[in-house]
Amino acid sequence: MAISDWHENDRPREKLLKFGAHSLSDAELLAIFLRVGVKGQSAVDLAQSLIDHFGDLHSLLNANETEFCEAKGLGQAKFVQLKAVLEMSRRHFESGLKKGDAFTQPESVARYLLHQIGFQQREQFALLLLDQQHHLINLEVLFHGTLNQASVHPREVVKAALAQNAAAVILAHNHPSGDPSPSQSDIDLTRTLSQALALVDIRCLDHIILGDFGRWHSLAHHGQMP
Repeated sequence: MAISDWHENDRPREKLLKFGAHSLSDAELLAIFLRVGVKGQSAVDLAQSLIDHFGDLHSLLNANETEFCEAKGLGQAKFVQLKAVLEMSRRHFESGLKKGDAFTQPESVARYLLHQIGFQQREQFALLLLDQQHHLINLEVLFHGTLNQASVHPREVVKAALAQNAAAVILAHNHPSGDPSPSQSDIDLTRTLSQALALVDIRCLDHIILGDFGRWHSLAHHGQMP
């Protein structure tokens, strides 16, 4: 049955307009992006088959061009459209945060970071540089790969903070394994960097670790900051 034959409350576009985007399933949201299905499949059916093919929506959105374009019903034009939509979403969210003081709230910071480095397949260490009012000055990704006290150099972190005249920083990195729980190495690294930053009168407010499916862990929120 074609989507046009469905009850209007079940059609993704009408459902979004009537009940809001939050009421749609992953497949329904993707179907709106796809616009049309393929022979024998509605846009919703195609969307669900694509999610099943990649494993979940996160993996589909994070697929590289080759993986994406090889999937049924997709191609380079859709890949370009998707990357543009994701980048617009990231910039919209970043612009909103830069205008307010949302970087005082771990949940808002985590949402911002998930847009920035949450989809990365390799571990990345980032530094949120903040002014006296905790507004964002800049985000810098400083290190890549397996992170520990040997690979994350305190002098580089301090250097980056001083170069931007930051009054405070928030440390962040992702766990490609998906589990955002901090290791003892993460906690030790936080202590080392906090002490190094304190020597130049820069406060380390938090260390946020990103996992998969929107999961995150704030050391400050859990009382784990030194």
